[in-house]
Amino acid sequence: MTSQNSRSTRSAAVIGAGQTGVSAALGLLDAGFDVTLYSDRDQRALRDDVPATGTALEFGETQQAEAALGLDSYTARAPRHTGLSVRIAGPEREELIQFDGHFDGFVGVAVDTRLKADERLTAFLELDGRFVVEQVTPDKLDTIAAAADLTLVATGRGGLSELFAIDAARTPYDAPQRSLLTVTVTGLDHDPSVFAHRSRAGGAHSGFSIFAEQGEGWWGPYLHKDAGPSWAFLGWARPGSEWESRFAAADSAESAHRIVQELYRDFIDWDLPEVLATQVIAEDPHSWLKGAVRPVVRSGVGRTAGGHLVASLGDTSAAYDPIAGQGAQSGLIQAQRLVAAAAVHEGPFDEAWLSGQYAAFLAARGDAANKVTRLFLGDPELADIGNQLFAAAAVDARFASALVGLLHRPQPFLGVDSPAAASAFITEVTGQDAAALLERFTPAGRFGRSTFSNTLSNA
Repeated sequence: MTSQNSRSTRSAAVIGAGQTGVSAALGLLDAGFDVTLYSDRDQRALRDDVPATGTALEFGETQQAEAALGLDSYTARAPRHTGLSVRIAGPEREELIQFDGHFDGFVGVAVDTRLKADERLTAFLELDGRFVVEQVTPDKLDTIAAAADLTLVATGRGGLSELFAIDAARTPYDAPQRSLLTVTVTGLDHDPSVFAHRSRAGGAHSGFSIFAEQGEGWWGPYLHKDAGPSWAFLGWARPGSEWESRFAAADSAESAHRIVQELYRDFIDWDLPEVLATQVIAEDPHSWLKGAVRPVVRSGVGRTAGGHLVASLGDTSAAYDPIAGQGAQSGLIQAQRLVAAAAVHEGPFDEAWLSGQYAAFLAARGDAANKVTRLFLGDPELADIGNQLFAAAAVDARFASALVGLLHRPQPFLGVDSPAAASAFITEVTGQDAAALLERFTPAGRFGRSTFSNTLSNA
């Protein structure tokens, strides 16, 4: 605990010291608030005793939000993603679609959320923010919210999230759509020789493979809290699939790594040499994670038992399946928007104000992020649209870049609500008649196979 910041007559409480919560706390502190940040773990435990909450891949709009909060976006420290290389196989393992989308005007970085939260918490303490380590129960939250002018709840998907009603209109799923497995590894560089069969950019591009009726696998450059520049795998298994059974068997970093290598040997052999070259990060037993996320959008405003207002933030507001990388991005953008609005607001942080801020965030980012996530999940309601878009990306490089650009800025997809609208989007991006362009699509036939040799191990 540090000394109290006394620069302001306005007070804020932030519950949850993950990267979104601590980023908001820092921003409010800089805006002149007296800020108390609550966590159920101390700083060392937050860094070293838990797994990272996903890969937290962030692109240009999120990096701009971090810069607006005065925060390091890690683009100078983390290996950069400059594109996304996609391969799609059918139910009979037929190799159907391949394209390589280059990010236009932005780069991506995937940074260990434990590293970001730790460094931002250090900065918060150095600026005399108050850090309280205790479990915040609903009763305790009632006391906190009674004393603070503004209370933000950023505790993730469990616990206090139940204070915020589910938005049924924005929550189409009643269960997780995928089982998840992640593992962070070393053993690969990020130069053009890595994944060279996918793209001339090699290790500067993420690799994404979609395997019908099984799931998806993603490899991307990563900045690990201890090992530094590294690689992360994130896998999604469809319910009832063989992949789901395999993922369920993981019980350590070593077993997760072995399961991923066997998965690529049996299903995604075009990337196998790179995957076999990877090594577990021995010094971090928490370098893996498995689980499942039900995509849920909640209200932006709740009330404690005593009737005090609290606002949801980050995963507490919206739990995204991580397949399109929208969770960490949306949380940080939401935090930046809320801090900026609070800094200039002179009245009370009442229900009308909090609801208005959340509605503005949903319009500016949240709804589009939710829809893009559904697209990459293969939502049946978007299947015809998705078929057009992914086929167009295989034909036209400009459209491939526009499609992967939705991960950075999902807003252009918000109005694509029919096959006709999808055709109009294709035509707008490419300048070509969509039907004529799609007529040029032919199945890939056979993807290029990796001839990578593990130069790092052989050095």
